[in-house]
Amino acid sequence: MYRSLFPRDVFAEMDRLQREMQQAFDLSPTIRGFARNGFPALNVGGTPKTIEIYAFAPGVDPGSLEVQLERGLLSVAGERKSSLPAPDTKAAVHINERFEGRFRRVITLPEDADPEQVEARLSDGVLRITVQRRASAQPRRIEIH
Repeated sequence: MYRSLFPRDVFAEMDRLQREMQQAFDLSPTIRGFARNGFPALNVGGTPKTIEIYAFAPGVDPGSLEVQLERGLLSVAGERKSSLPAPDTKAAVHINERFEGRFRRVITLPEDADPEQVEARLSDGVLRITVQRRASAQPRRIEIH
């Protein structure tokens, strides 16, 4: 694919606009299905005892992150600041594909998620959220007498 570094390239500008329009219409993921092109990118999976969510957010200040769980909806919100030169400098930016600004992703958790047992840790730009499943929902063996 041909890509010019200069903003006068009509085809590059059309490509950028198409990507922005596509991102505007993408939906947030649930545990059962995912939309593409959201920030931060998410991996969601689980074990019999936990639900594991990984949010890939390099360059995000840990103080700007907010994780909430309410009525079965887990939300991850925050802000990634721009690393570009200030607009008043004479530096030119030809391509900027890195997301910057406020973001929010919302995930619907299954009914067996325990809202009292949620842990979140940020390491190397990866936010790992572990939600325990309720003990009452765990499979158990029933003794036959």
